[in-house]
Amino acid sequence: MGQSKFNEKNTANEVVAIDLFCGCGGVTEGLKQAGFTVIAAVDNDPICCQTYRLNHPEVSLLEKDICKTSARSLKSILGKRKLDLLVVCAPCQPFSSLNKSKKPDERVYLILQSVRFTKALKPQYVLFENVPGITKNSTVINQLKSEFSKLGYNLSKPKQIDAADYGVPQRRVRCVIVASRKKVVDLPPPTTPPGHRITVRDAIGDLPAAGFINPKDSLHVCRKHSKITIDRLQHISHDGGSRDELPAHLRLQCHKKLDDIGEATYYCDVYGRMRWDTVAPTLTTGCTDVTKGRYAHPVFDRAITLREAALLQTFPIDYRFYGNSGQIARQIGNAVPVNLAKNLALIFYTINKGDVL
Repeated sequence: MGQSKFNEKNTANEVVAIDLFCGCGGVTEGLKQAGFTVIAAVDNDPICCQTYRLNHPEVSLLEKDICKTSARSLKSILGKRKLDLLVVCAPCQPFSSLNKSKKPDERVYLILQSVRFTKALKPQYVLFENVPGITKNSTVINQLKSEFSKLGYNLSKPKQIDAADYGVPQRRVRCVIVASRKKVVDLPPPTTPPGHRITVRDAIGDLPAAGFINPKDSLHVCRKHSKITIDRLQHISHDGGSRDELPAHLRLQCHKKLDDIGEATYYCDVYGRMRWDTVAPTLTTGCTDVTKGRYAHPVFDRAITLREAALLQTFPIDYRFYGNSGQIARQIGNAVPVNLAKNLALIFYTINKGDVL
């Protein structure tokens, strides 16, 4: 796990970050691409941690429940260095619109763990990223603002952004909040606004055709679909076609019932194809399953592969994932897109380097 101590001070060109709730490492990868030195990360998912270690072996990874992780352990890793950025991407499921459960979910309070780490580590900035639904929980947001104010931090108003505006070939709306010990920080302007967005074609169009075995890339292989699934896909037109094109005998019975009561629009993306020259839909943990959304390839009669999903999340093509196909799809769908993390982090890197924005 590599919990070595860093007692030296920051070097002249070093901007230091710590990644809480690091998952499989999307944020860390983005931070590194932005120029940060990531010295520590925390997550309690053993599968994600295996993936993280494969790609970021130099980082001290604490595989622990965040509630049972002492701030002292991270402070020991930080040593005499100054912490420039603490990134907090707490689980989004409790705040997600896709979560229909009405049961109390204690995970809503995990974001508040950031308070004690901030108190101990004193970062210059804290970056929070989550789903827009977090703003509906006024109790959590107000408590977060109050606690950070006591520590001397200004908390920005929650800002809703689309990852497609920040170099991600995917429509992915998120909520970003910044805590600063100085003045409130404005997020950087979009790097890829409408008209300049990276498309599905840009991201995966050059990949070779996928088969059921690929000795060069075990993630770029076809999912084994049932015959009826392939029959359905063969009836759906290339480049954006939908299940509305299916003949009656291939339509799912549940969809027929929804059509009868006028609610089929809730599932209109199921069996849909992506379009080449626009961004992909939001990738979820079911991103390689055509029954979970618009995850069919633009032209091939199959779902997108795990590698294609990872590229749409802007992971490098050589990024390695640990686990079975379901576990890898979950990691990819839950990840913060690398380019989003990089393009948001660049402003903190620039500020801490003393450069003129």
